Amino acid sequence: MKRFAVIAPADLAGASRELAKPDHAALAGGVDLLDLLKQNIVAPTTLVNLKGLKGLDAIEVEADGGLKIGALVKLNALATHPIVRAKYAALADSANEAATPQIRNLATVGGNLLQRPRCWYFRHPDVQCLKKGGDRCYAVGGLNRYHAILGGGPSFIVHPSNLAPALIAFGASVKLASPAGARSIELEQFFALPKIDPSRENVLQAGEVITEIVVPAPPADSRSAYLEAREKQSFDWPLVSVAAIVTLDHRRVARAARIVMGAVAPIPWRTPQAEQLIVGSLAGARPLADNGYKVPIAKALVRRAILRAAGVAEEPT
Repeated sequence: MKRFAVIAPADLAGASRELAKPDHAALAGGVDLLDLLKQNIVAPTTLVNLKGLKGLDAIEVEADGGLKIGALVKLNALATHPIVRAKYAALADSANEAATPQIRNLATVGGNLLQRPRCWYFRHPDVQCLKKGGDRCYAVGGLNRYHAILGGGPSFIVHPSNLAPALIAFGASVKLASPAGARSIELEQFFALPKIDPSRENVLQAGEVITEIVVPAPPADSRSAYLEAREKQSFDWPLVSVAAIVTLDHRRVARAARIVMGAVAPIPWRTPQAEQLIVGSLAGARPLADNGYKVPIAKALVRRAILRAAGVAEEPT
């Protein structure tokens, strides 16, 4: 790990100005950043400490029932918030499934959305893969058990955020601040496929800071669920995750759904076909040599998430 300085800007405008400078990186919870520093994947000269910025660590419930979630809100605070648990079950569960209790009390909402891929080639300090400026994605023809089955190419990483699928399912947007001003973008449009730029996972620009996530109020007749499949039930990265929101009619029959999968693509992957059919078909899945097992897992999780959201007991298997 190389030496670096740490500065604490007095306000958001100052933080944005500092982050617009070369070799400056944001520090919030610091969970993923510390790993990247240790692995020499990033080597900033200066860390801009955002922890002291006021107003970014609160969860506000709007008059219409929507949420404003500050970027510095801790995952545990989101997972245990009574309104989030009652009306946004998939979001609360996605926060509660992340990492370990210790990390959930340190990691932030903004940091969870901005995590870098966990791909072992990308994380290896001696491998110059496509995402680090090399000329190839080593997962193609290499060890690719945990890589993308949808939306891959030329890089086949999967996005590691637990929160993103649930937030996108709820139709959330993200607010960004920079020296050039503020802007808001739908979270579904915030993440970028490798074919746009294999070196990055989102459209965050130099100097921009995530300030809050805005989540509209869900329909009164909707319910949600979030599920993960992991190799072990203790701390582990998901093999597949699914967030589902189901809207029921007066007969409690599902008339609409929003389904977003995680850990299957380089971005959180919304499935319009499954939303239309209320059954996951995963049309277009193109597994690599070692990760075809994700397809049946994803289909099963989509089904289970829809049933759980709709309040229907699963059939015995």
